[in-house]
Amino acid sequence: MPSLQIERELNDRLWDRAKRLLPAHRAHPKGGRPFQDDRACFEGIVFVLRSGGRWRDLDRVEGVPSGPTCWRRHRDWTESGVWERVWAEVVVELQEAGLLDTSELYADATFVEARKGGPSSAPRNVGKG
Repeated sequence: MPSLQIERELNDRLWDRAKRLLPAHRAHPKGGRPFQDDRACFEGIVFVLRSGGRWRDLDRVEGVPSGPTCWRRHRDWTESGVWERVWAEVVVELQEAGLLDTSELYADATFVEARKGGPSSAPRNVGKG
């Protein structure tokens, strides 16, 4: 299991790449609470992504905003392409350093629940003839 020092160093390096790619916050038109710190939200997002935990688990993690706050920030940054740009930069850096090994690649994905019943509710494709 990685030490907390290694985790901190990794998060610092990830943050250095991501922070300049973040969209600026627009002021709330009717005032309201100030935005939570981007770095604290980043820490919460990285925690969930690396641990496989749930967003609501963040409510028990010291030093990060609430789960819903981090989830919304993750959604906003995803929609604005932040994660894709960070990934692209890391790939270029690895390639330039000769550290990108493409001899073995895999894709990871999640599945989406069929909320309206899936294949059993779809008309069957009955072959003719």
